Amino acid sequence: MSHFKILNDLDFDLLPRRQRVHLVNALSGFKSINLIGTTNDAGVNNLSIISSVVHLGSDPALLGMVMRTPVDRERGSHTYWNIRETGCYTINHVPVSHSLQAHQVSARYSGETSEFEAVGFTPVYRCGFQAPAVEESPVRIGMERLDEWEIPQNRCRFIVGQIRWVEFPEEAWAEDGYLDIESLGVAVLSSLDGYHRTEKLHRLAYAKPDAYPPEAMKNFKAGWKDD
Repeated sequence: MSHFKILNDLDFDLLPRRQRVHLVNALSGFKSINLIGTTNDAGVNNLSIISSVVHLGSDPALLGMVMRTPVDRERGSHTYWNIRETGCYTINHVPVSHSLQAHQVSARYSGETSEFEAVGFTPVYRCGFQAPAVEESPVRIGMERLDEWEIPQNRCRFIVGQIRWVEFPEEAWAEDGYLDIESLGVAVLSSLDGYHRTEKLHRLAYAKPDAYPPEAMKNFKAGWKDD
């Protein structure tokens, strides 16, 4: 039988900082990883990698993300300030085949350096957007910044954006709207630096009190029929 480790808030405070950061980042489980594409007013493209994108609603189509405390541009907050200046950005899923390059964009490149060029990603432009997307990504999303809030405890920013366009391979789209992301070879993240592939289990029917266990579907693209 496993022996469970128990830590309280005081124990967290006593942990070495690096150990605490890795542990706390792992506690939320597997996360999506995304490359955020922006450009500044001088036309220099920027890429950053984040693992905090969350769904906020479908009508309108909203996504949120948390960004670190925005210090000045010279100290590395290029993505945040580019979003503030231009009002647009792209969210790009990270393919397993390009996880090394994606991780490398977290290095502190100067504001005059494009991470696209530094690590070998290709910028592409869609729908008249100023912000570049990543050609190597199988799922690309064009976002317009709507609002943001400061998290008082750590001064990070929670940015709310609306989806203005999206691009993905049509063969991954099921008739009922489900997008089979695993078939596109997308990676996920654990903690700060653990990159993983995923494995499908099943899609489950809408849960109802009088229908347990729910119906399971192995073919993820078959789609559910409307009731």
